[in-house]
Amino acid sequence: MELAAGFKRLVRFVGKDSAQILIGQPVKDDLDIGIALRQGQDVVVDVFSGLSVLNPGVKTRRTEYIGRILSPLAQHEVGTIRCIGLNYNQHAKEVGMEPPSIPTLFMKPSTAIGDPWPAQSILPRLTQVDDCGDFESELAVVIGKMAKNVSEAEAMDYVLGYTAANDISSRTSQLNQSQWSFSKGFDGSCPIGKYIQHFGHEHSSLTTRVGPTLVSTSIIPDPAKLWIRGLKNNTVLQDCGIRSDMIFSIPKLVSFLSQSTTLLPGTIIITGTPAGVGMGRKPKETLRDGDEFAVEILPHVGTLVNVFVNE
Repeated sequence: MELAAGFKRLVRFVGKDSAQILIGQPVKDDLDIGIALRQGQDVVVDVFSGLSVLNPGVKTRRTEYIGRILSPLAQHEVGTIRCIGLNYNQHAKEVGMEPPSIPTLFMKPSTAIGDPWPAQSILPRLTQVDDCGDFESELAVVIGKMAKNVSEAEAMDYVLGYTAANDISSRTSQLNQSQWSFSKGFDGSCPIGKYIQHFGHEHSSLTTRVGPTLVSTSIIPDPAKLWIRGLKNNTVLQDCGIRSDMIFSIPKLVSFLSQSTTLLPGTIIITGTPAGVGMGRKPKETLRDGDEFAVEILPHVGTLVNVFVNE
C-alpha cells in the first residue's frame, strides 16, 4: 500500500456501492468534484484506510464511485468554527463600515456545518419572515495540529488545509445585534466544500456549508494566489482575488487566533468574504427556496454547490 503522505486531494463521501462513509483521493487530479457531481458525472476515488481527513491512513488498492459527497469534516470533529468578519477592503466599503485594525472574530457552533449538494441547505423560518437570507463565499482554513501562541512565521506549519465555504447569514438578526454568532449560527448554515491538504510529503446568520475536496501545498504553496467567485443561479455576484483585497493574511489570522487560545485539530477558520454580498447590492439579492449558490475557488480547489429549501 502507498503512504497517505503522497496524496494530493482527499474527499469524504458515501460510496455508491458500499453505502459506507469513506475517505479517498479522486483519481482525476484536475476534476472539479462539485461541478462534476452536480452535472451527474461519475467520480472515481482511490479509497484510503482511515475514516477521517485528520487521520486518513494509507492508500489501498480499492476504488469506489462517489454516491454522495460530504463535508470534509464531520460535525463532531470541528469543535468551534472561528469566523472572520470584514476581511476584504471592498466588502467593508460596500456595507459602509471601516476596515478593522485587528481581525474581527465571531463564532459558529459545530451544528452549523453542512454538506454540499445533494444535501439540502435549509433557509430557517426566521430568515424567511422578511427575506433576509444572504450568501458569503469564503476560503476556509482547517487546523491540523494543536496550535497555541504561534507566530506568523510558523503559523502555516499548523494548517492542515483549505476548503471552500459559504457563510450563510440572516441579515435582519445580524444587524439587530452587536454580536453575530446567533444570526450566522443556525443549523446547517456553514457548508464547506473542497478541502486542500497542507500536510503532504513536504510536511509529513444561517449555516456554514463547506466542501467538497483536499489539495497539497506542493500544488498551492501560496493561498493568497487563489481567486474566489460566488455564483447565484449561474450569475456571478462575487469575483475577487485574495491577494488583491484580503486585509489579514492566512498566517496573520492563524497566529492571531492562537494567542492564549488553543486551536484543536479540526478547527475551521473561515476567512471573510469579498464584495458582492446580497445586502450590499441595490436592489438587494437574497437566498430563497430553490436557489442554487456556488462558491468557486480556483485554481485547484473547485466548487462548493448548495441548493436551498425553506425550513
